[in-house]
Amino acid sequence: MNIHDKAPDFTLQDENGKEISLKDLRGKTAVLYFYPRADTPGCTIEACGFRDTYSKIQKTGAVLLGVSPDTVAAEKKFSEKFNLPFPLLADADKKVAHAFGVMKEKNMYGKKVMGVARTTFVIGPDGKIEHIFENVKPDGHAEEVLEYLKSTKKSA
Repeated sequence: MNIHDKAPDFTLQDENGKEISLKDLRGKTAVLYFYPRADTPGCTIEACGFRDTYSKIQKTGAVLLGVSPDTVAAEKKFSEKFNLPFPLLADADKKVAHAFGVMKEKNMYGKKVMGVARTTFVIGPDGKIEHIFENVKPDGHAEEVLEYLKSTKKSA
């Protein structure tokens, strides 16, 4: 995926089993952050960062969605454990991760495995990709996204 590409449409269930479709967010800016696995150290740091900046992100008018290759049950447990106020989408078959091109070869303890590369997409109200954060470091990422949203809001 590249900036200005149309974001692939999808429908996934959130942690409560409610279906969320990207097309339903047309007219709004959507922040879609992909993370490898619920309740792992890096993903927890990243999710809690988004939790702590969530009200500020909402003030920019953006909708925040987390996506991982976990089940609905795992997303619910993660959401409840860390009191996450935004939807976590279950992409257990990894179809959405593949559509967005975030399934990458990773090196896990010397073994090559396919997994979700921590990546965040900002999708504009027109459904096109506005910005991509790649090789995301969990610590401080939410603030980085917030600063980006604030800067684009000013120029709008």
